[in-house]
Amino acid sequence: MTGDRWQVQVDRGVCIGSGMCVNHAPEGFALDSARQSHARQAEIDANEPILVAAEGCPVEAITILLAGSGEAVFPPDE
Repeated sequence: MTGDRWQVQVDRGVCIGSGMCVNHAPEGFALDSARQSHARQAEIDANEPILVAAEGCPVEAITILLAGSGEAVFPPDE
């Protein structure tokens, strides 16, 4: 994970605005006026709080991809 860059995406059609992602990783996520989550940046350095936020999303609205390759980080390809 060290040195990787991630693209973080939130499916706003699925997001229910629980705010759990903001609680886990406020540097990575914000809620807009409609209480929909969005990534603060198009790319971010790989870090544990972002991954914890994605894993903890109650509706699985967060996708993390490796920047450049587009390889899935979360949810993992099965």
